[in-house]
Amino acid sequence: MSEQPWTIERIQEALGSPSLAQRFLSEINKAPAHRLLHVFAKWERIAKDMDAAFEDSDAIVAAAERGEEPPGDWIDGSERLVAHLG
Repeated sequence: MSEQPWTIERIQEALGSPSLAQRFLSEINKAPAHRLLHVFAKWERIAKDMDAAFEDSDAIVAAAERGEEPPGDWIDGSERLVAHLG
């Protein structure tokens, strides 16, 4: 992850979805002055989580392209899926 400071623009870009970015901008623009930091912190956490998820997905795709097992711990839910679709 980048060490750049989180800004409104960076949060908007990290969200990766136009509808989420619009929701963020709406909330930050409508927040009263005393709530701005709270709203910013909430969306900063969301953006950081999404940024990490995208980073993880890039590693998974790269491993799959190399024919390797994806990194991390995975739970095989095949049996549950087959039972559910039964």
